[in-house]
Amino acid sequence: MSLLSWIVLGLIAGFISSKIVNRRGESIILDVLLGVIGAVVGGWLFRVFGMPGVSGLNIYSAAVAIIGATLVLLAYHAIFRTSRFERI
Repeated sequence: MSLLSWIVLGLIAGFISSKIVNRRGESIILDVLLGVIGAVVGGWLFRVFGMPGVSGLNIYSAAVAIIGATLVLLAYHAIFRTSRFERI
């Protein structure tokens, strides 16, 4: 996959998974970054369990990337606790 494909897939996965995890989304840069990291993590996890990982810009790869990005976002929020209300 080209770099542009990874960015597009990361943007889609990051946006959808941030809506799943915290319903408001993060910044666009953080969504793309966590989405691309999530696509790599999701692809790796799927390969570990014997299924194909991210194979291109298609629906299956988007699902793999969304699952990976959701896991990465859950870990991110568990580590950094990014809620405004907890700081008060």
